[in-house]
Amino acid sequence: MPNIALFVTLVIMLILPAKKLIRNEIEVKRSRFITSMLRTETEDDARDFIDSIRKEFPDARHHCTAFVIHGDPNNILRSNDDGEPSQTAGKPMLEVLVGHELVNVTAVCTRYFGGTLLGTGGLVRAYGDSVSKAIELAPLFQLKKLSCFLLEAHISLAGQLESQLRSHEIIEVIDTEYTSRSITLKLACPPSEETLLEPFIANLTKGAYQLQKIGVKYQEVKR
Repeated sequence: MPNIALFVTLVIMLILPAKKLIRNEIEVKRSRFITSMLRTETEDDARDFIDSIRKEFPDARHHCTAFVIHGDPNNILRSNDDGEPSQTAGKPMLEVLVGHELVNVTAVCTRYFGGTLLGTGGLVRAYGDSVSKAIELAPLFQLKKLSCFLLEAHISLAGQLESQLRSHEIIEVIDTEYTSRSITLKLACPPSEETLLEPFIANLTKGAYQLQKIGVKYQEVKR
């Protein structure tokens, strides 16, 4: 049966640019807090990055970590205090990442002790602030989850379909493919329009063709 590939935005999240290290340092009562952040697509990527920071700063007392890996339907969230008092480092770092709606990201906060104890509240603020200030330096992208549909139509409908779809205020034509007998179109539209798309296509093709859902796609959009 004929077909169109449609990508529908469902969720917007934030993501770092690929392969770009983000680093920032703050000082609190002579303790240095060096936050390093990197985009990581998998849990293995996250752990490899953490290991690389440990090797880069082998003499530091603590390498506290937090990462969020996007999953469908559930994200993977991990944190580690690395010797700091329980929930004073990794947890506030993770809360900052989640609060900024970041996914596929790993943060490592390397601490060089300055000789003054900061206390539980001081540590929570220092680790959280260090990650927050690093995020402020990062160029972020929106990560959109897109539902995919397929519709292939007879070549005789090519002109009508392209004209109507390209002039639609909501639907965006992503790509088109032709054969001697058919046309395949790839489209995008907001999530609120997904339920309206099928009757729109049915009306456009006089009920001859139906959309087939084929999965999901993720798209990066510059903020």
